Amino acid sequence: MNLVYTDRFAEAACELPKEARAKLPKTLKLLAEDHRHPGLQTKKIHGVPGREIFEARLDQHFRLTFHIHGNVLVLRNIDHHDRCLENP
Repeated sequence: MNLVYTDRFAEAACELPKEARAKLPKTLKLLAEDHRHPGLQTKKIHGVPGREIFEARLDQHFRLTFHIHGNVLVLRNIDHHDRCLENP
């Protein structure tokens, strides 16, 4: 699956701590290969009207959100778990 990212995702990714940023390439590779890979612990976010938005795990503390548009996975946000899910 092709990955594209929003400006918000790009800005938030740049602000991640160094340790979390180092994990991002592996996570993005897994997402591109299979967004339901068990290591990502992908879940649908409920209560978001108008679009199916999913969360995936970067690590114990950080999550990223995305939606799927055709064969494109659109990366929306990345942040600490709770903050990311407050504004997916």
